[in-house]
Amino acid sequence: MSGKRRADQGPVSERKKKGKRELTGEFSATLREETVKKQVAEAWSRRTRFSHEAIIMDPDPFQHCVIPNFIQCQTFLEGLQKELLDLDFHEKCNDLYKFKQSDDLKNRDELHISALRKVLFEDFRRWLSDIVLIDLESTVDISCAKYEYTDILLCHDDELEGRRIAFILYLVPAWDKSLGGTLDLYSTDEHVQPEQIVKSLVPSWNTLVFFEVSPVSYHQVSEVLSEGKCRLSISGWFHGPSQTRSSSYFEPLLPRSPHILRDNEILYEWINPIYMDIDFQAQIQEEFEERSEILLKEFFKSEKYEKIYEALEKEDLEWSKRGPPNKRFYETAEEEKLPDILRECMELFRSEALFLLLSNFTGLKLHFLVSSDEDDENDKQEEESEEISHGSSKGENYQEASGHTSQQSKIETALESEDGEAKNKSTVPTCTGELRYWKNGHYTLVHDTKNTEFALDLLFYCGCKGWKTEYGGFTSYIAKDEDEELLTVTPEENSLALVYRDRETLKFVKHINHQSLERKKTGQNRTGFWDFSFVYYE
Repeated sequence: MSGKRRADQGPVSERKKKGKRELTGEFSATLREETVKKQVAEAWSRRTRFSHEAIIMDPDPFQHCVIPNFIQCQTFLEGLQKELLDLDFHEKCNDLYKFKQSDDLKNRDELHISALRKVLFEDFRRWLSDIVLIDLESTVDISCAKYEYTDILLCHDDELEGRRIAFILYLVPAWDKSLGGTLDLYSTDEHVQPEQIVKSLVPSWNTLVFFEVSPVSYHQVSEVLSEGKCRLSISGWFHGPSQTRSSSYFEPLLPRSPHILRDNEILYEWINPIYMDIDFQAQIQEEFEERSEILLKEFFKSEKYEKIYEALEKEDLEWSKRGPPNKRFYETAEEEKLPDILRECMELFRSEALFLLLSNFTGLKLHFLVSSDEDDENDKQEEESEEISHGSSKGENYQEASGHTSQQSKIETALESEDGEAKNKSTVPTCTGELRYWKNGHYTLVHDTKNTEFALDLLFYCGCKGWKTEYGGFTSYIAKDEDEELLTVTPEENSLALVYRDRETLKFVKHINHQSLERKKTGQNRTGFWDFSFVYYE
């Protein structure tokens, strides 16, 4: 009897410490061989590719390493897996991710978890410091994650003060790319923004991946497609001295424009007559002012809506991808190439007549004919005098603003007046908008662009009959620095959603998951939908 342990088991021992049992383990002995260690360190320093049965290092698209058979003892791993699955997990869900996560493992006293902590943050940390030439701290930053069907972690870079090396240890069953859950690595463009996925790492039992946290370390965990297998992993960060970062790139905002000159006839051509009723408009405004949001169903006349839907269904429409993926991923229409009916619809949402109608729906000052509360207070006496001299009433003024009588001559007169000429351009109401297509894999994220203005969001939905909330694709509003939702707007056929948000309110469109592909089984032609998305500023 030789007394040697099998190589795949490695040295593991149990001993008592201060009356408690303690389990010890070790990571790959091959990595600790001086020759291999020197080769790995040299490759990391030179940022060259290095391949060995114990480790693969690749500098593209950013520095990362894959270590198969990281922990030497199979029995240790099985015990670790059992302890992890017995932990309490909490649902984590926001714009960026959906998965289950344990509490911080730094204070857990289970035998295998404690032993792994020692391996990672003592033995392996010292080895890693020698490789990357960073004085890594002993700070423990570690947790366990379970990714199950439709769970995902979208594109991000992991950058946070002091994080230098990220790591993931996989404890998954037999896995392949068709099950999703891959670690996808992104290339970056000239602005150091993520561009596209150029490499996908498939999870594998007892494989540890680590990579350098940097301005280009964009990655994601792709949606898990398996309904029966759990993607179990332990992850965290090694900390070290903070690096000086270059200033962040701020992308140009979508161009804003004032309304285009279209009279109220366009409203009567397109919009359900019920919404042109002055009493109903007053009712809508009352509800909107109370809640700051409203959903107007069957908004367009059925014949107009059918023409829009028919045009959108055509395969020859040209769509462009909107990114970068750390902020958004969906498709937007090339507006100048749209068929007439869709171009007319875009004009409607930009028209002077709709600006006025939205003012009546919301009470917002989206046109100079609409008085704000401040204007009403300051000009009260002047308005009363004007009413007497012209023989007009507030009711008549309201009717004109709402489009129930001809308003074009008054608009032109007001624009030519001295007051109109003196009006500061910065106070002129404007809008920005686009026609978007949404399908599996699409989303938007709450990102670092600060919202410094109050704004009215308009969403008009098409082709979403039978859409379910569990597919994603809904627009969620949250308070800044909070995950709790203030409001959710779910796609609904031929419906117009209006939401007024302040400087502290952010929004995102939730990732559309694999379940949306089942929609074809319900007889729908498509698995996605469209929306006309506009934002109006007073």
